[in-house]
Amino acid sequence: QVQLVESGGGLVQAGGSLRLSCAASGRTFSRYTMGWFRQAPGKEREFVSAIGSLGLNTYYADSVKGRFTISRDNAKNTVYLQMNSLKPEDTAVYYCAAHPSVAALRRGEYDYWGQGTQVTVSS
Repeated sequence: QVQLVESGGGLVQAGGSLRLSCAASGRTFSRYTMGWFRQAPGKEREFVSAIGSLGLNTYYADSVKGRFTISRDNAKNTVYLQMNSLKPEDTAVYYCAAHPSVAALRRGEYDYWGQGTQVTVSS
């Protein structure tokens, strides 16, 4: 069993930066591909980024490529999402997710899901 707890969200002006963290409990964290999703009010959940179990492979949605960076520290059971050059359209609740398969995670499948953290970008 893995529990995921996100933190780091908040209110920031356009062009600013935030770093989200997702802390995982359990001793199997390093076996999972980890990812970030987001959902804005009235919109469908959207894949943002994923990172392989060893941190060697990363994946990004086109909308965040070049602005967001995903990373993980398996010793700390934590995955991060560094968000730079934030835009108002990045406003959403950001969720952390885990799945053994990167392909499945990118399709939106997950074994574990966090409670979310709100990111609001003002113009």
